[in-house]
Amino acid sequence: MALPRILVLVLAGGAGGRLELLTEQRAKPAVPFAGVYRLVDFPLSNCQHSGIADVWVSVQYHPTSLSDHLANGRPWDLDRTTGGMMVLPPFQGTERGGWVTGTANLLWRQADLIREHDPDALVVVSSDAVYELDYREVVDAHLGSGAEVTMVTTQVEADDASRYGIVEVDGERVTGYAYKPGEPATTTATNEVFVFTPGATLDRLDALEDELGEEGLEDLGSHLLPAQTRDGLARAHPLEGYWRDVGTVPAYWEAHRDFLAAEPPIDLDDPAWPLHTRGGRHSAARVLDDGRIENSLLSGGTRVSGDVRGSVLSPGVVVERGASVVDSVLLPGVRVRAGARVERAVLDDRVDVGEGAVVGGDGDITLVGRAARLEAGTEIAAGARHPDPED
Repeated sequence: MALPRILVLVLAGGAGGRLELLTEQRAKPAVPFAGVYRLVDFPLSNCQHSGIADVWVSVQYHPTSLSDHLANGRPWDLDRTTGGMMVLPPFQGTERGGWVTGTANLLWRQADLIREHDPDALVVVSSDAVYELDYREVVDAHLGSGAEVTMVTTQVEADDASRYGIVEVDGERVTGYAYKPGEPATTTATNEVFVFTPGATLDRLDALEDELGEEGLEDLGSHLLPAQTRDGLARAHPLEGYWRDVGTVPAYWEAHRDFLAAEPPIDLDDPAWPLHTRGGRHSAARVLDDGRIENSLLSGGTRVSGDVRGSVLSPGVVVERGASVVDSVLLPGVRVRAGARVERAVLDDRVDVGEGAVVGGDGDITLVGRAARLEAGTEIAAGARHPDPED
């Protein structure tokens, strides 16, 4: 029996505004994670390990920040003569061309291309979460269910549930769906992985567009998923393992804390399921002089002469003698000069912290934007944003 024809659509075009300064000059899927990786590496690696070769990546905001990293799909074995990776930018020239205003809107705009490809299952995944999942396993269960959509679900904290699409479930059947509800009925959330029956879903989107107009289609949770749920054609597929949405600065910081544990929730070097990424060109990390490291992740090219505790250092980070970095995430090329202190902070690419400067402290997460230069003795308070977006 032939394997089903699966098409994966990776959503990499959102503005990512909840990550604030981290997405001012890069697409959200291009945000670094755990030192050497990018967020988009998670869905692309899942595709490779699931044995899926047809992967389309939808881009829109800051697409050049992704182009070099994607490398035609080579790191994930997607650089193929037939099939493989295809990047979908916004387009003009047909009646469905234009700027994408949500995922349902995107599917409607690309409907002709999807129909031409003629997949048995369409898998739609976001690029702002950390998890492992065999998409083919979800597809196999979907194809035998008679459902029009399978929503992969996870459990979230009650006080955070209003950020997600929330479902009510009877067995496998989804009996209720609410998109970012003010008063969530459950803590069972969709984790932004959906398997659709392509023909029926695209026909439904055409009908919704006739009723609402192309701008009214918006996100999947606005009209499409509620309609499929009302018609009894939605099912749930629970994800039992680790999943964390890192679409906000606090969640991004907390996810790094998870991976500093003695036994991290996902082994990124697991021989059976390694996380693949575009290779770097950095030498080995070096701990120099009086450098001290405690419970931290060091990437290639880092140079540490100071004190680093509970932190993640991306490639090329330098911590000079007498400087301290505590409970922080430093993205590529950051330099913390002698005597400076960084605590509970996220520092974007190439931030230069001057001698004796103080960034953050005991409180909310501090965020410093790309290439900021902090003069000697500067103090950035806990929870601040620098530069201040209000200025």
